[in-house]
Amino acid sequence: MSRVLVFGDSLSFHGPDGPHAADEPKLWPNLTAAELGGEAILVAQRGWTARDAWWSMIGDPRVWADLHRVDAVVLAVGGMDSLPSPLPTYLRTGLRYLRPEWLRRAVRGAYRSAQPRLAVALRGRPMVLPAALTVRYLDAAVTALRVLRPELPIVAVLPPLHRAASYGFVHTGRDRTAAAVSAWSGRVDVPVVDLAAVTGEHVMSGQGNPDGMHWGWEGHALVGAAMAGVLRPLLAARRES
Repeated sequence: MSRVLVFGDSLSFHGPDGPHAADEPKLWPNLTAAELGGEAILVAQRGWTARDAWWSMIGDPRVWADLHRVDAVVLAVGGMDSLPSPLPTYLRTGLRYLRPEWLRRAVRGAYRSAQPRLAVALRGRPMVLPAALTVRYLDAAVTALRVLRPELPIVAVLPPLHRAASYGFVHTGRDRTAAAVSAWSGRVDVPVVDLAAVTGEHVMSGQGNPDGMHWGWEGHALVGAAMAGVLRPLLAARRES
């Protein structure tokens, strides 16, 4: 049985109606694992970037244990990295800690209202994580994995498309991040699944989540099949070696 460890963002556990538990069979990590005759282990949170995946890899003892028994790793992060972030990440993520509660709600509401307008006005800059840093953290993760488990298949992703009003329908950083990750993947021999190519029509035609960012179940099925198609020969080669 193949065990696949997936580091992800909300795209790995949000469906057409919101977030779901990691064991929901229709989520793409579970669909991928099912096609491979195995199981998925999902390590993900909303808003995670390549940096968060790296921090989880080096800081979560549950991940350390999983890494000794999995058969493949998927670095399904990078989409959040390329989104507009008018506020620096440390300020944006720190809003949850504001007290009292009325102040937190007021500031968060003001930011949510301003974010799409600022994304348009600033033309998608700055991004949540610059493309060079996305590559840096992905590379650190792959380097560490290959030291620990040299034979372990690793797959990454290229950022998806979105039509999200919450970001002013702006995604000017997507191509920059995709190009950087593509170039890096060629250098380090890590195959990628292009999420924009796989789910672009699904999202842009309005078939996904009404938020314009997350996928419907059809989108999850498309990604699950695409990821399984990339992993299958890698796992077969590992068994034969």
